[in-house]
Amino acid sequence: MVSTVTDPVSVNRRFGGTGRITTGDHDCGPSTADSGRLVQRLATLRNRLESGMDRREFLRTVVTGGFAVGMAQWLGVDDFLAADDGKVPVVTALVRDDPDDPWSIRERTRHVPAEWYAAVETAFEVNDLLARRAFTGYLGSAVIPGSYESGTATVSVGLSSDGHSLGQLLDELAAGIDINSETIIDIGDIQDDAEPREPRIADLTADGRVPSGVACETASSMATLGPALYHPDGQRRFFVTADHAFGDDRDTTGDSLLLPREGDETLEIGTVADYHPVDDIAAIAPDGRVEPASRIDAPSQPRVRGQYTKFGLADLVARDEELEKVGALSGHTTGKIQGVDAVTCFTDEFCRRGQIRWGGEMDLTDGDSGSVSYHRDPESEDGDVLVAGFNNARTWWPGQSYVWGVGAYRLTEKHGYHF
Repeated sequence: MVSTVTDPVSVNRRFGGTGRITTGDHDCGPSTADSGRLVQRLATLRNRLESGMDRREFLRTVVTGGFAVGMAQWLGVDDFLAADDGKVPVVTALVRDDPDDPWSIRERTRHVPAEWYAAVETAFEVNDLLARRAFTGYLGSAVIPGSYESGTATVSVGLSSDGHSLGQLLDELAAGIDINSETIIDIGDIQDDAEPREPRIADLTADGRVPSGVACETASSMATLGPALYHPDGQRRFFVTADHAFGDDRDTTGDSLLLPREGDETLEIGTVADYHPVDDIAAIAPDGRVEPASRIDAPSQPRVRGQYTKFGLADLVARDEELEKVGALSGHTTGKIQGVDAVTCFTDEFCRRGQIRWGGEMDLTDGDSGSVSYHRDPESEDGDVLVAGFNNARTWWPGQSYVWGVGAYRLTEKHGYHF
């Protein structure tokens, strides 16, 4: 259950291509005044680059502006200097060279319009600053990239009724930006599904591995099994599902994960090796009887070949692409991405970072937590897919409708895992 929030407001802010900022460690941030001065300095430098500054002039500007000469990459401007025809390279995915070797993962790049890149990068950075400031009434925020043609991005901010400091805060970050607000109805208690559903029971693959999208059980609840999760430390392979399925506010290390079989049979497949309650994932070490599979239990049994980065998700939004998922209870659904790199503070005393918002509230039901959202790999000839994120919950309050969960890129950045 969650406490009721009175008169939340959704505030949308549209950005054009301005500056890039870096704010240090994710767990602590600079003062608003320092952040504002940094925004202004970097915005000025980037604007001059976009107007045609060459390398020699750039170096001279960096030195006279008080920056170190070697900070072009830190400032995010080396890509602009290397750009051709107004395009810049961004890393959109981590993909295996050998689909059967999870340790052959490499970066995939795509060239995107420089104006769009600058707008989206700025929106990411302002979104980060808003989350760090955690001002009174802040409930969360998300970046909504525009199309490539528009060259814009939006930061959508959720506020409670006492969140009136937002206008002043945005003015401090960057002047001259329009703010549009929309009032939504109170957040109440979560509603259970009225109609019971039959869970999807695992059908082991030919090599005895367990695919994603089927039911798994803990001592207290049912969830959905995700595809094989990998960690380079010791080249470990895990089953994965939602941590909240094991219970809240306790150490779940050593808890067993069970696989329902036909009839009343269950098969123990491993125990929790690592759990991360903020990101709501539990990594389960296999006990050797069966192994996790990089497969989704959809009709075509697509193979997971990697995952999208934050900019890879932004690219999907710019191209109006949809995500898919297979849950143990609701099965296969598709939906539009509604926000990336989101911050969610609705349900706990802490905020969850690196979230994806997609689809609608009907795309997830109780028992679907632990499934993944994914999208077809555009460069695969075999129907392979790339994981977007991990589904943890859905909205249950009127006025907003989406599934939310942690992005795969966040799990890599914060914990080292990859799909």
